[in-house]
Amino acid sequence: MEETVDFAHWSRRTGAGVAEIDLAIDGIDCAACLDEIEGALRPLKGIERARLNLTSRRLTVAWREAETNPAKFIDELARIGYGAFPFETERAEAAEAAQTKWLLKCLAVAAFSAMNIMLLSVSVWSGEATYMDAPTRDFFHWMSALIALPAAAYAGQPFFRNAMAGLRARSLNMDVPISLGIMLALGMSVYETAHHAEHAYFDSAIMLLLFLLSGRVFDQLMRRKTRAAAANLTALKGERAHRYAPDGSLVVVPVGALRTGDRVLVRPGERIPADARLISGRSEVDESVITGETSRRPVEDGAGLYAGSINFDGALTLEVTAAGQSSLLDEVGRLVEKASEARGAYRRLADRAAKIYAPMVHATAFATLVGWLLYGSTLHDAIITAIAVLIITCPCALALAVPAVQVVASGSLFRAGVYLNSAEALERLAEADWVVFDKSGTLTLPTPGVANAASLPAGLLDTAARLAMASRHPLAAAVARAGMARMPFANAEEVPGAGVKAYVDGVELRLGSAAFCEWSGEAPSLTPGASVLYFRRGEDVCRLEIRQALRSDAVESIAALKAMGLGVSILSGDLPSAVAPVAATLGIDDWKGGMKPADKIAALEALKARGLRVLMVGDGLNDAPALAAAHGSLSPISAVDLAQAQSDAVFLGEKLQPVVEAIRTSRKARVLMRENLGLAIIYNAIAVPLAVMGFVTPLIAAAAMSGSSILVTLNALRGRAVPVDAPSGNNDARPTPASRLAMAGKVCP
Repeated sequence: MEETVDFAHWSRRTGAGVAEIDLAIDGIDCAACLDEIEGALRPLKGIERARLNLTSRRLTVAWREAETNPAKFIDELARIGYGAFPFETERAEAAEAAQTKWLLKCLAVAAFSAMNIMLLSVSVWSGEATYMDAPTRDFFHWMSALIALPAAAYAGQPFFRNAMAGLRARSLNMDVPISLGIMLALGMSVYETAHHAEHAYFDSAIMLLLFLLSGRVFDQLMRRKTRAAAANLTALKGERAHRYAPDGSLVVVPVGALRTGDRVLVRPGERIPADARLISGRSEVDESVITGETSRRPVEDGAGLYAGSINFDGALTLEVTAAGQSSLLDEVGRLVEKASEARGAYRRLADRAAKIYAPMVHATAFATLVGWLLYGSTLHDAIITAIAVLIITCPCALALAVPAVQVVASGSLFRAGVYLNSAEALERLAEADWVVFDKSGTLTLPTPGVANAASLPAGLLDTAARLAMASRHPLAAAVARAGMARMPFANAEEVPGAGVKAYVDGVELRLGSAAFCEWSGEAPSLTPGASVLYFRRGEDVCRLEIRQALRSDAVESIAALKAMGLGVSILSGDLPSAVAPVAATLGIDDWKGGMKPADKIAALEALKARGLRVLMVGDGLNDAPALAAAHGSLSPISAVDLAQAQSDAVFLGEKLQPVVEAIRTSRKARVLMRENLGLAIIYNAIAVPLAVMGFVTPLIAAAAMSGSSILVTLNALRGRAVPVDAPSGNNDARPTPASRLAMAGKVCP
């Protein structure tokens, strides 16, 4: 009995008479599929909206219930060669993992067979110069066939299957000409070998498969990485919540079951399950995943709280204000997906260009075949000439023009502490003419430190750090990180709400509040966002100012960006009073504080409207939508997973110099890419007419194709040099003494 799917279970109402469903799509292999799928569904009666996300392979369809149903548009997807089923995270991940595993197997088979066939081909080529006899040459060709034919039958399946699906749907997708070229090359090679010809082309067919599979595996792995990071966003909300029942008892429910108006209990150490309002209780919450600010926020009755924040001190009773898909985390996720789809148009342009190039190549080969037959040539010679055209016009040089530069530039950036996340990263970074920075964790260090450490007496900070290691307070943790000590004092005792103390060699040590350490001086004048602790050793009391310090080379890096002709702005979720001094220190006039994720996207759109290509540099969850919406994006390695996933590149260390190097290296890579594309065009302009006129044999065509590939690769290697001012591997995490002193006051007697 055939199973039926209850689509009502998977769909959701979005308006009067309008429903929506998420479908996982099978068979997507390139960005051209996006236009094909959306274009097939939009004309259907009753379809309100059809939008495909290439990264997650999730198709969202909205329809008018009175006019159509999911079964109809799923049948339409099947007709054009795509399988569709209700989107389930676990099922989609399992299918994607299986697809990746299969592609890797195909790639391994292609690589293994290509290496062995090339060994046999080299033997034949060298044998031509040493008068290899015909039986030996035929033996080597048959050995190549024995390896190539089964290898191509297995490794070529990703292309053959998609080509057949396209032909059944009467659609000429990119895999149709690829499959045709591979089969013609292999078929002619078998024919030539059977007739004792001097040359066969098994190596060319398998190498073409190897290159194409490498690109497809890379694309698949990048999608999986982005998808895993998006799943982490959902995990931030937690899986369960403690909800109050009408009789006042507590019931454990899934977070998805919460509704607006529900009352929930959040214990210390738990994540807040939904956007809510505090009804009773008092505590401190860590909202760094939302705002990027590392300092905990004290909350009392009536305070608004975000899903994903962590409760630290006391038990809180909350009233849910936004549940289901309405919380801030879900809004961030939707903004990320929307921005990612908008940015996907850039990739579709490249796919369209490739889609035009392939039919032109095969049309040229077919015209050559017909032309030579009309000219009076034999069928055998006409086919040989047409295959020579196919081989010589194989877009290997064109395909390598950009990737070869990317590989070389990626290695250079790797040595400079920058890791690329996307294939288009170099081009995006090179085109940027305006840079927007987040503040907390980007321009500043991700964790707070002791800003006046350089002005403290020698050894005092290490002693204070050993005492601080006995406390769990975040300010004490900042002191512990600042010192060189690795072991706390054995007899340390924490006094709740005051500080921590210990006796060492008969001397009392205290770290905590002014009253706890008996500070008798005036209250310090602190910069916004800063906190203070006091350390007492015997009769001496010192003040420790704790705040997020600027990255040690922030001033120099911002100046370098301006010298390169780039505009610079700050868009931060922090209070304007905390952003202003940072902007003043760095000489940045264009800055804004208190920005929500949607506000940042609006600011980026305003810059785009001025004709600017914006590079966004940020690290927090609230930066993820802006990172996705910007023309290019960078994140520090300390950024949250989702921010890193939406970034074109991630930089290491605690300096900003890698941002400068990323732009500088990308600009050089862009020049090399253009040169390589020019070389590939010149090659085709010279080689194709010669092949069409019959002056090129398939062997010479293969050699010319390889030569053009080598030429663009050698040109790409010119980008291998590391810039002289690239940061060293020892990217010191601590601010320089000069920068510390500039921010410190006289705080010790």
